[in-house]
Order: sequence, then structure tokens, then C-alpha cells
Amino acid sequence: MSSMFCFQCQEAAKGTGCTIQGVCGKTSDVANLQDLLLYTVKGISIYAAKGRELGVTDIASEHFIIKSLFATITNANFDRDGFIARVREGIVIRDGWKKRLAGSLADVSLGGHDAAQWTLGTDEELEAKAAAVGVLATENEDVRSLRELLTYGLKGMAAYLEHAAVLGYHEAGAQAFLERGLAATLNDELTADELVALVMECGKYGVDVMALLDRANTETYGNPEITKVNIGVGDRPGILISGHDLKDMEELLKQTEGTGVDVYTHSEMLPAHYYPAFKKYSHFVGNYGNAWWKQNEEFASFNGPILMTTNCVVPPKDSYKDRLYTTGNTGYPGIKHIGEGKDGAPKDFSAIIEQAKTCAAPVEIESGEIVGGFAHAAVMGVADKVVDAVKTGAIKRFFVMAGCDGRMKSRNYYTDFAQALPGDTVILTAGCAKYKYNKLDLGDIGGIPRVLDAGQCNDSYSLAVIALKLKEVFGLEDINDLPISYNIAWYEQKAVIVLLALLYLGVKNIHLGPTLPAFLSPNVAKVLVDTFGIGGITTVDEDVERFLSVV
Repeated sequence: MSSMFCFQCQEAAKGTGCTIQGVCGKTSDVANLQDLLLYTVKGISIYAAKGRELGVTDIASEHFIIKSLFATITNANFDRDGFIARVREGIVIRDGWKKRLAGSLADVSLGGHDAAQWTLGTDEELEAKAAAVGVLATENEDVRSLRELLTYGLKGMAAYLEHAAVLGYHEAGAQAFLERGLAATLNDELTADELVALVMECGKYGVDVMALLDRANTETYGNPEITKVNIGVGDRPGILISGHDLKDMEELLKQTEGTGVDVYTHSEMLPAHYYPAFKKYSHFVGNYGNAWWKQNEEFASFNGPILMTTNCVVPPKDSYKDRLYTTGNTGYPGIKHIGEGKDGAPKDFSAIIEQAKTCAAPVEIESGEIVGGFAHAAVMGVADKVVDAVKTGAIKRFFVMAGCDGRMKSRNYYTDFAQALPGDTVILTAGCAKYKYNKLDLGDIGGIPRVLDAGQCNDSYSLAVIALKLKEVFGLEDINDLPISYNIAWYEQKAVIVLLALLYLGVKNIHLGPTLPAFLSPNVAKVLVDTFGIGGITTVDEDVERFLSVV
């Protein structure tokens, strides 16, 4: 008997699933409580979906669903007590829906499901319940695979909805699908074909939500600009901010202005440097370090406090545990958490700022600059140059190498692949996968850098926009006729919604690595291969030859 089961990320133990403790570091009790929170959220969604049919919505319920899904994404939250509190809050919200829909309960589909009915008990009883409602509760392997594929897509979608929501942007259609999709994962009457259709519909809403977040970011902070980012350090104390939340970035910069404390980005926060709104801060010094999984060594040498704004938390070492802060949906036992401001006020970062003032300046671990900011507006600004380079043969092929980085040594494949590509190819990237090659000297093509970084994994929408624009410019009917190949590294659930969005847009022959998802059963994987040409990776030499041989 396993004490837990989780296979939602690429590093699932033995390529099948974590059964004792997560490779990410989460303990079995936390993993099970995350399952129970998901189960509770699905119960809420049964009623919320019915309420929406009747014209009744609830903002608190919507926010709870989004935040709960985000909290269960890989590497976001490890706080056992926090999950127990969330489950208890969720039951109150679910039962509130029951009272509100009292006159219509007989018409609530799945209203008799245990997820819609179970009652609270002691913490021990909650943990016993948690152990019984996880992934393996669905016995049929293919149904389980499709349910989890849909669930993980919804988790990624919820993350994007949350990022947009903090900036005041919402998408009612996506929220409605979120509730409907979650409830559907409890429906034993749905066929495999119906579940496949829901997965594809999730991709449709994934496109909508990524477009929403793109609009939220650019209308709030301006269109990203092509920017050189310093990767060295200054001589003043600093605060290191990691994760993805640009609102936290903005509030931290405002509150550190004039304090003598510099601000540095880490990992997925690097693209904050590309936004015009942040360039006015002279104490916004540069980027420190690399992808999320190197934080154990890089946080130690930074010397100052670190703020984790979203997922990508690694269980901290004692060398910096007293300098680590979480906020938003992140959490870790014993780590200081900065809560939301009251009544819409900014978060209070005074504690982290005061601690920073007592710390030494960061230890320099590298020097120089890296270039980024090639989101869709910037690329379209030089579209004529790009098109001419393609027409003259100076650029033979684009390679979309977006996605995630991770600990596995097999991910060095992506560094070797980038180096092995001929000089007439260009890499389009977004996400922390970029750290495998964004500091290599790969040169340029007529002034166009061979690595075009569009930003965070949250900015993957830019790559789709660029591809669709090129399709239009070249007068093509099919996006797959473009000289673009997709060799994507994945890690967690935001990568799942990006994949589903690309499939919805009609992109075929996407290659995923370093391994295919463990949650894809052989039959479900075959459907993706046969329908969309999804594939894995082999060796660098074989894959380069295969990609370049495509006409």
C-alpha cells in the first residue's frame, strides 16, 4: 500500500508516480490533503455550475476555486495546516451553495455524489478521508488518465486566471468551464470520447485565458521591450523575488524605493525587466541566478531575503530558511508568510525590507548581460526583417523550445540541442526552459538574435500569436505549413494547459520531453499520437536530423 500517489509533474518517481514522498519534497500527508482539497473544490463546482445555469454566481466561491487549484500545482504549497484550513473553508462554501440552491437541489446533476455531501470531522478524520479520494480512486486506467489530464489543464488555467484577477481582469466563460470541467471529472457516466472532447474544450479556454493574461499584463505594465538584463550584482543589500506574480513585483519595487535596498529577479521573474513600467526604478538591478531548481545554492549566496510569489518553491535549506518569505498561494511550514493587504490595500513588505537592510550584498555568481523581451508586440515590430530573413533563406526554421526546466540531468539534452542547431535557425522560447540555453553565445542572423525570449511560461501566448501572424503574412492555410518545429520541455501543470491550447489551435507534431507525462495511459497517449502527432525525444543528433528533414 502506498501512502500517497501523485504523478502530475514530469519528475514523477520512476516515471510512474510518487508513492512515499513527492520528488518535489511534499510529504504524503500534504499530498493527500491536496487531493482532498481538489475533491472539495469539485464538490463546490457541482453546485456552482448549477447556480450559474440559474444566473447565480459568487465571487468568493470563484476565487476559492482558482486559489485552491493554484495551491495544488507542483512546488507551490507544502503547508499541511494551511491545506486543512482550506478544506474546512471549502466545505463552508459548498454548504453555502446548498442553502442558496435549496429549491433546486433535486435538479443538481451529481448532487448526490460524495464530494457534494461528505461532512467535516477531526483533523485525523480529514486525513483518513484524504487518503481515500486521490487519483487511484478512479480504477479504470484510461478514464483516470483523461480525468487527470483535464484536471491538470484546469489547474494551469486557474493559475492564469489568478494572475489576471489580481490585476482586475476576469473571464466569465473560462470560470464557467472551470466549474463544469471539475464537476465532469466526478461523472462516471461520461464516455472516453466525451472526456476527450472536454480536454479539447479546455484547450480552447486555455487560449482565451492566456490572451486575457497577456492583455492584463500589457495594459497594466506596457508591452515588453527588447531589453538587456544585467546578471551581475551591485554593492548594496538586496531582495530577490522569484515566481511569476507581476503585481507583487510592482508593490515590492514601490515599497523599496529610496530604502537603500536593491531588487533582483530570479528564475521566472526575469521577464519583469522587459516591461516599461518597471524600468523607471533605478534600484531594480538585474537577474540573479538561474531556473527554480537551483535555488538551494543560489539563495544561500544571495545573502539577502527572498520572496516567493507563486509556484517553484524548493524545500529550503537552513542556510537561508530565516530569509525566505512566501506570499499568495505559496506556503511552507515554518516560513514567514506575507498575507494580502486589507480592503484591497497593497501587501505590506516592510518586514522583508527591514531584514534586507541588515544583510550583506549578494555574492556575485556570474556577470554580463542577457537579452529578452521578444513578446509578440516586439517581434511584430521587426516582422518585416524576420519575413525577409525567411524569404531569403537566412532563417531556415524556427524552433519553439518553450516550457520548464528541472533537476533531471536528461534535461541537458536541451542545451545540447540548442548548440547543435545550425546557424540559420532561430529558437523561440518562454518559461524557465530558457535557462538551458539563454546564456550561450549562439550569435544572431542579420541582427536577429538566435534565441528570442518571449518571457515567462505565462507568456507562451506570445509564441502562438507570432506563429499565427507568420501564417497570415505568408498566406498559409495551415499553421503546420510554417517552418516551425516544436520541441518543448515540460514540468508542471501550466505546461499542460499550454499544450492543450496549442492542440486546440491546430498545432501538430509537438515533441515533449524529457519524458512523456506519466498520467497518459497507453491508450490515451495513442490517441494524442494518432490525432496530433505528439511525440517524445530521442538523441540530439537524431532529433536535429528529424526536425530539419521536415519539408
